[in-house]
Amino acid sequence: MMDQFQETFREEAYENLALLESALLELEDEPENLELVGAIFRALHTIKGSGAMFGFERIAAFTHDIETAFDLVRGGRMRVSAELIDLTLKARDRIRSLLEEEPTGTLDPETRQLVEGFRRLLPGDDQRGGPVAEAPPEHCTEPVAYRIRFAPHPGLFLSGTNPVLLLKELEELGKLTVTANTDQVGLLDEIDPELCATSWDMVLVTDRGMEAIEDVFLFVDDQSEVRIQPIETEPDGAAKRLGDILVERGDVDQNQLEALLGERKMVGEILMESGLVSRQKVESALAEQQQVKEIARDHSQRESQGSLRVPSERLDHLVNLVGEQVTVQARLAQLALSLKIPALSAISEEVARLTGELRESSLKIRMLRIGSTFSNFKRLVRDLSRELGKEIELVTSGEETELDKTVLEKLNDPLVHLIRNSMDHGIEAPERREAQGKPRCGRLLLAAAHSGDSVHITITDDGAGLDTAAILAKAQEKGLVGQNAQLSEKEIYSLIFHPGFSTAKAVTNISGRGVGMDVVKRHIEDLRGTIDIRSERGQGTTITVRIPLTLAIIESLLVRVAREHYLFPLGAVHECMFLTSETVANAHGRQVVSLRDKIVPYIRLRDRFAPAERRPSLEQLVITEIDGEKVGFVVDHVVGHHQSVIKSLGPAYRKVEGVSGATILGDGTVALILDPSKLYQAEQLQEKAA
Repeated sequence: MMDQFQETFREEAYENLALLESALLELEDEPENLELVGAIFRALHTIKGSGAMFGFERIAAFTHDIETAFDLVRGGRMRVSAELIDLTLKARDRIRSLLEEEPTGTLDPETRQLVEGFRRLLPGDDQRGGPVAEAPPEHCTEPVAYRIRFAPHPGLFLSGTNPVLLLKELEELGKLTVTANTDQVGLLDEIDPELCATSWDMVLVTDRGMEAIEDVFLFVDDQSEVRIQPIETEPDGAAKRLGDILVERGDVDQNQLEALLGERKMVGEILMESGLVSRQKVESALAEQQQVKEIARDHSQRESQGSLRVPSERLDHLVNLVGEQVTVQARLAQLALSLKIPALSAISEEVARLTGELRESSLKIRMLRIGSTFSNFKRLVRDLSRELGKEIELVTSGEETELDKTVLEKLNDPLVHLIRNSMDHGIEAPERREAQGKPRCGRLLLAAAHSGDSVHITITDDGAGLDTAAILAKAQEKGLVGQNAQLSEKEIYSLIFHPGFSTAKAVTNISGRGVGMDVVKRHIEDLRGTIDIRSERGQGTTITVRIPLTLAIIESLLVRVAREHYLFPLGAVHECMFLTSETVANAHGRQVVSLRDKIVPYIRLRDRFAPAERRPSLEQLVITEIDGEKVGFVVDHVVGHHQSVIKSLGPAYRKVEGVSGATILGDGTVALILDPSKLYQAEQLQEKAA
């Protein structure tokens, strides 16, 4: 069971390390921001405390020294410096590595070197790196007594938490008196050793302040009752009566105590007996008071509701089941349509509605904000700009845009390649930028936005832009194009996606080997996405990546060619129109059509998938947009909208150009999902070869 708890700790530690890195990068720009310092300290404290609790001794020991430094910063005894930020970022990376190593043992030389680095930064006597409890914050000069009640949830032990360690940590803060409440333990034969039936009342005298006490319970306060109250002394210094202390603790009600002691009656009774108010008014006031309490309790319960951690494989299984449900619903709808039974049609419509809601809900569960990925790139830009000797500012927007978890994970590597290329090849060195009248600091914009059923991610730099002449010359040198070839800008830009293509004059550890952009394109296409480049010499480059929201279920347009059905992703379809024999004749043998005074080329799917079949006299044209240009696809008949559950193709069909997947229709037959961009590219290659 401990392995399960350790895995849970690892997952939470990864989240805390991500928050730690983000806060450190912000602190580098705002070194006086104490809120960021507090967030960093809490993240470190959680990792240290949880690490010790779950057996990660090396992480706990290492993190203690980092926590010491930031506690001194929080208390005003130490300033935020560039060296502190650099060391902490390196320590964050080392903690991440330690999570995958043996949890126990001695610290390795690399980790010990980082510890020594932190201790050298500490002022004066604190360089020994001892417990921080001996260095109180500036605002706590006099010891204060606190009343603490710690009542764990019965299931505390099941999470691997040892409450004794928390009491020992409290003991480091000052003078601690502990009383264990065992009245709920029960008889020996009734005890469940896996449940915690003990609570603790404590009095702590410390000069560390309430925040230090709260930090001790930081990682158990969601599963325990923790009450911390400063103990107020009487004005004349006299000790409080035992009854008053019990009332303040909440162990006895004030009214019950007064009734028992016979000092005075309840306020309501006194008011009624004096004739100041009627019984009905008292009852009304009590009812109002009860309602307020219930509202406050409900509000508190809503606020306390947190997120539920679910293994990703369970979500994948849920989406697969929903996909099967969509297929079954389509079969039911087709059966109801063919039988024409009103009762069955009503049930089919209800099932369709419920299936649609279930589909939307299950897909939303898998959605994650792209901001979590964007925040990872801040560290990349910071470190890489130093390595390149450049000054580069990363600006992000659209962090709230959501993408399917699977898509987001597969998108990370392509975005890293694109950002590295923009920084290395695009943005110039500071001196060169100044000579061109640009700011020394280059600007890299990373933005995301929804567009229909897809997400557009743009990477824009204000650098030198792409050199079309150099790209064309390199392509001619490699034999990719002829020496006298006349290519458009877009065609020249597409050359950089060829394997092994690079215009770099020197190979570095960042770029120049000709690997990267071809990998980017392949990964983007595997996600059924597209990539587009726009550039202006001397002004910068914008790369736009279009990615579908999810890879599981897509909205599509169902069409028929001969006796087979095919599907177009609905996000790529702009409109549909009829293609008459007269329109074909007026084109004089060219496969083009005039659409609102613009010439649109088209491709006959029958020529590709059913060349032997005779085409009908009246066909239909599906207009799509590919790389900013409209392209038509001729089909026999447009059936209509269809929800498609994507099924991957077998090994024999995975390399078929123009087909990205398949789905099962309501009648049980298989329909291929077409990739308009790949179909158009294949057609262009055939024309050039001819």
